[in-house]
Amino acid sequence: MNNAWKISLFAGLAEAFGTRILLAEWPETELTAGRLKSLLAERYPEQADRIAAAFVARNQEYAHDEETVRREDELALLPPVSGGSGEFEAEVPEDAPRFAVIDRPIEVESVIAQASHPDHGALIAFVGTTREWTRGKRTVTLEYEAYVPMAIAALRKIGEEIGERWPGTLTAITHRIGTVDVGESSVVIAVSSAHRAEAYEASRYAIERLKQTVPIWKKEVYEDGTEWIGHQLGPWNPLE
Repeated sequence: MNNAWKISLFAGLAEAFGTRILLAEWPETELTAGRLKSLLAERYPEQADRIAAAFVARNQEYAHDEETVRREDELALLPPVSGGSGEFEAEVPEDAPRFAVIDRPIEVESVIAQASHPDHGALIAFVGTTREWTRGKRTVTLEYEAYVPMAIAALRKIGEEIGERWPGTLTAITHRIGTVDVGESSVVIAVSSAHRAEAYEASRYAIERLKQTVPIWKKEVYEDGTEWIGHQLGPWNPLE
């Protein structure tokens, strides 16, 4: 199937389709993202609602429905994202990334160190952890999945947006994927600035944008089942 369209799936979509890669033999060499979704819905009518709620990613960037995608592009269909919700000494390599997605426990002090600056009088750290009870259900663990290269790019973009909105701030964000047990950290956001007001505002902005735009998904593993948790703030539109 050398001429097939190849579309990657993640999280709940991959689970629903029973595969992580869809291959489709369509004669067109280019389509709009909206048309691509329509063709998929025609082929898989039982998944039409899931497809309608998803967004096409083209070469690791979200695509509007009217934008053109090509057969040779790196294509993915992304379900609504979920994101995550004293003195210290930390050695941080000079080339350590300020924006990272990792599959091991997060070293909070290391993330904080990446956002520290001698001219900044405020440094805020937000640490999102796995809570035991959610909507009356006991959570055993969380399982995170990410479209890793696109997720890192999206985290970096959040840092750029913060720098534009609050000039002079410095941001570092690390998100964990894989299994995250109760009490463990899934995301750490560190923001420093000359004054505390900017740091507080930027930190809040970072977690809200993360939950809106970063392709990371969370599966809640309960005592009596599992559930993929997507965007929970109304219709999902990462392009807003």
